[in-house]
Amino acid sequence: MKLSVDRLAGQLAAGLAPIYLISGDEPLQLGECADAVRAVAREQGYTEREVFDVDAKFDWAALDAAAASLSLFADRRILDLRLPSGKPGTQGADALKRYAARPAEDTVLLIQSGRLDGSAQKSKWFTELDRAGVAVNVYPVEPAQLPAWIERRMRSRGLRPDRSAAELVAQRVEGNLLAAAQEIEKLALLNPGGQLDADAVEASVADSARFDVFTLLEAALAGDAGRTLRIIAGLRQEGSHPMNLLGATVYELRRMSLLSKEAGARNLNDGVFNRHRIFGKSRRAAVIQALRRHGPRTWLDLLSRAAQLDRMIRGQVPGDPWQSLQDLMLAISGAIPVVPR
Repeated sequence: MKLSVDRLAGQLAAGLAPIYLISGDEPLQLGECADAVRAVAREQGYTEREVFDVDAKFDWAALDAAAASLSLFADRRILDLRLPSGKPGTQGADALKRYAARPAEDTVLLIQSGRLDGSAQKSKWFTELDRAGVAVNVYPVEPAQLPAWIERRMRSRGLRPDRSAAELVAQRVEGNLLAAAQEIEKLALLNPGGQLDADAVEASVADSARFDVFTLLEAALAGDAGRTLRIIAGLRQEGSHPMNLLGATVYELRRMSLLSKEAGARNLNDGVFNRHRIFGKSRRAAVIQALRRHGPRTWLDLLSRAAQLDRMIRGQVPGDPWQSLQDLMLAISGAIPVVPR
């Protein structure tokens, strides 16, 4: 029986299946699905657990032996099989088909697998496991769906976010669900009352000692050259790579170019900010300052400098990427002039 991640909890509440195959390449959701199966199984007396880590040298006879043996220490047990490649091979496929044909009594077989492509999901071993139990395919959360995913998770942790709070967290984590989950747990601790807006998220992020590209861009947009230099030094010391910082920088420069043409600094309002997904008082204030400092032509020149930096990082033109990144950020801040290229 194929299920989505969202439907797994309902199935577990209705009763444990003898087999669960959870596959995908999104680690947070995959791990949480497996944790949910194990938690319900423990509540129902499946207290013994045997783990099988499948690699190239794994002997699939161990699964056959476990299926045929009786539990020594408990009435019920979990066989926890890890298949990171998603490819059991011929011997593994045969062993899984044998198990699916006759699942062991008082046993839950939990298989955690890497992403299974279309051919794997049409294979005999997959279809027989699916017929005998439950198959859950874990898919990455698409960027457009991420704010809604974050908002649901926030509410499950007792928070009451507005739209801007979820949007701002989504911007910060850039699709990394594990980072999003960690940020939400921190927000739940820092906001026991539950009410949450973009300013509360911004304050939480500001409390973090770790530098990131978002604080770097905000400092540059705000015209704070000293803080900009400190953040660049911190990022370099932490082992960041210039290419990892360039993507968000180019996105911000394109957005600033559009804003400069569309509204400029005088005609900005909440509607414009929301349409361009700019949330939080300090970020909006920084954007206003930057638009007062640079006009449309300058933002295009800064984009040209960013393109030159991209070629430099790739080794296509000579130069020091960190020095060029620093010069680009100082030009955004207004500390050094923007010379047209």
